[in-house]
Amino acid sequence: MLRTSVGLKRTVILSAIALWDAAAWIVATFLLALARFEFDGMRVPWPTVAGYAISCAVLQLVSGAMTRVYRGRHIAGSYREAVHVGITVAVIAVVVGGVWIFAFGGIPRSLAVTVPPTTLMLMSLIRIVVRTGHSMRIRAKQPKDAERVLVYGAGHGARILHRMLAEDVHAPYEIVGFVDDDEGKLHQQIGRARVLGTGADLLRVVGRTGVHTVILAIPSAPQAVLRSVSKQVEDAGLTLLILPKLADIVGRTVGVTSVRRLRTEDLLGRGQVTTDLRSIASYLNGRVVLVTGAGGSIGSELCRQLAQLGPSSLVMLDRDESALHAVQLSIYGKGLLDTRDIVLCDIRDQDALERAFFEHRPEVVFHAAALKHLPMLESYPTEAWKTNVLGTLNVLEASARHNVARFVNISTDKAADPISVLGKSKRLAEELTSSFAARTGMNYVSVRFGNVLGSRGSVLHTFYRQIEDGGPVTVVHPDITRYFMTIPEACQLTIQAGAIGEPGDVLVLDMGEPIRILDVAQQIIRRSGRQVDIVFTGLRPGEKLHESLFMDGEQPSSTQHPLISRVAVPPRDPDSLRGLSPDAFLLLGQPGGTS
Repeated sequence: MLRTSVGLKRTVILSAIALWDAAAWIVATFLLALARFEFDGMRVPWPTVAGYAISCAVLQLVSGAMTRVYRGRHIAGSYREAVHVGITVAVIAVVVGGVWIFAFGGIPRSLAVTVPPTTLMLMSLIRIVVRTGHSMRIRAKQPKDAERVLVYGAGHGARILHRMLAEDVHAPYEIVGFVDDDEGKLHQQIGRARVLGTGADLLRVVGRTGVHTVILAIPSAPQAVLRSVSKQVEDAGLTLLILPKLADIVGRTVGVTSVRRLRTEDLLGRGQVTTDLRSIASYLNGRVVLVTGAGGSIGSELCRQLAQLGPSSLVMLDRDESALHAVQLSIYGKGLLDTRDIVLCDIRDQDALERAFFEHRPEVVFHAAALKHLPMLESYPTEAWKTNVLGTLNVLEASARHNVARFVNISTDKAADPISVLGKSKRLAEELTSSFAARTGMNYVSVRFGNVLGSRGSVLHTFYRQIEDGGPVTVVHPDITRYFMTIPEACQLTIQAGAIGEPGDVLVLDMGEPIRILDVAQQIIRRSGRQVDIVFTGLRPGEKLHESLFMDGEQPSSTQHPLISRVAVPPRDPDSLRGLSPDAFLLLGQPGGTS
């Protein structure tokens, strides 16, 4: 009943707008005709004037109906509707004016010039009334106790935030003002609030407005700005909220719920990655795309981003049924696990993998399945051999048999000058991928990057849990550093790398500057507000003090993307691995070992 009532109300409003638009032509024409003849009605050629006005009015209604303007194609009073209506009025003015002036005559030419803009002004009036009424109704329903906030930034992000709050009857925030580093925006009005100062005036404006919360509305803010604003706000005892980075909302609906508290991972890693995925999505659009390890941290985000790029089928393969349930739920809003594109399969099982490839015939494969926890693989090297080496070989062989055109192997910085079981197994996966690229001539590439923030079992999760338990927080060494990147950014660049990679490439993502883990631990502890000790445990077997993205002797070269470089990795003949004992692979490439 409520939905019917809302639909009827909307139909009435749209019908009223349509009738007003038609009447606007008639009213404008009649008034200007009277004015043209000094308000002497006896001198006005009424039949001709009426014919012109009615012709314009009828064309307005027909055009609006055909283009669905009067069926709610655009929001009333929006920029898009204004442009559409303006073009319609201009076309009608040229067509009808030309016909009546040159074919029929009898209508003053001045009317053909003055009537259209006057009509447009009249049309604008009802739209202003509708939009104002709509805004007043929403404002009346919004909570009276909404939290007063100051917004840092007065650009595109701030306007998005303002529109989200203005259109939400449950808006939890009320914007009282803005600050922006651009002095040219001072006193600029956004909605009902103004730009009250620059970033340097932040604390002064906070004191003047009495707010306790600041929202940073610059989704592409450089890390330096994010850290600076965070320090100012938190040192003053205020709450800082942010709009997420654009990379974090790819394919997601942006709403008021997108505004969230600043997290430690927002302050780490490199700055905003700018990648227009849709501009390079032609190799995915209309193709069958298969992702191994689809339930993992990287695999699941890859699936979410790939689903937005128009594959004819997205096949998600993993051995973890619960992880498959979670990723299906996150993409499709359901987790019934009853469709054939959800494949329960272990990449160690060559026969099961073959059946999956035979059924789905993938054209593009992203290989994200792997064991990744370095200390555990030091204790169980055989498992690394079975999954990261033989499992990768199984996926490569199935891809080659079924003519997969593009294959992207997800690698790690630990494959550069590897000293750990994890690094050595992933290095072999890179070499095998290079071998199959040479064998098939297809774009089989590897993508190498460092730690991803927020992945399962990451150092951040460990620190959060240790702090929650009262400490101590364990750091292996006071000087240890690691590269960090957010999962969405890493996946964006991985998809980009799949487009620009050439057969056999290892594409290395620019991870920014390495970050000291001790600094991360101290920052998380400070933000928690707790007193927690830090204990140094010492480097574990296979662990480096500092990771590198390139092997000694590797010569990186540039690609079309400024954040992706390429290196060549020598191919590894798969036959050289067959019959090798699980532990023997640790000697590959070592002095005195098998080359």
